[in-house]
Amino acid sequence: MWHIISILFGAMVGSFLNVCICRLPKEESIVRPGSHCPKCNTPIRFYDNIPVLSYILLRAKCRNCKTPISIQYPIVEVITALSSFFLFTTYGVSLSFIYYFLFVAALIVITVIDLYHQIIPDVISLPGIIIGPLGSLVITQITFSDSLIGVISGGGSLFLVATVYQWLFKREGMGGGDVKLLAMIGGFLGWKAVILTIILSSFIGSIVGIAIILIKGKDFKYAIPFGPFLAVGAVIALFWGDELIRWYLFLNR
Repeated sequence: MWHIISILFGAMVGSFLNVCICRLPKEESIVRPGSHCPKCNTPIRFYDNIPVLSYILLRAKCRNCKTPISIQYPIVEVITALSSFFLFTTYGVSLSFIYYFLFVAALIVITVIDLYHQIIPDVISLPGIIIGPLGSLVITQITFSDSLIGVISGGGSLFLVATVYQWLFKREGMGGGDVKLLAMIGGFLGWKAVILTIILSSFIGSIVGIAIILIKGKDFKYAIPFGPFLAVGAVIALFWGDELIRWYLFLNR
């Protein structure tokens, strides 16, 4: 029963995350007005706002104006629901569950916004840099010192890379949003996870980048945002970081 509740809880939060994803880039309130169709502005009734289910029943269209509803909505709700489930399976009913669920929820919002707009909202990353170390004072998975070093090493390492890149090539290669995002990741996961996140995100990003070049051709000009890869690397580090580190150390004995 608790596992089912965790899934339902995650789906409901996922619905709210969709609101954040749509409104934060426009600097709109995430509280008022209530949920409404972005095309005809008709308020969405409560029975049309049930995560995933309403999308299916409405056949992915607004009940009033029949404008197609983006597949983003159920995808975000399902991902958030699964994240809640796996975190609950790992941490149960605890402060650690709340701590890491807030972290993953923030990564979901950041990922989708960065994919759409190539920006990482400071309104998420900057509070995360503070919440991470403060939360480490009340959970057992990470110490305050590890969290603080994680903030410094995470933000500092990408800031150094961005500075050197700009000095060498006379153009920006990595935005300040990525720097603050990795600082937030370090605050929640610690300095060891920062190293693993950089390795994983760079590896995954390279594979995706090469695949896009092979598909689209060398003349493809779209700048691929790095934030989503950092987020994926951080989630992998959160769930399987210790196992990956032990596996690596075992191979290099």
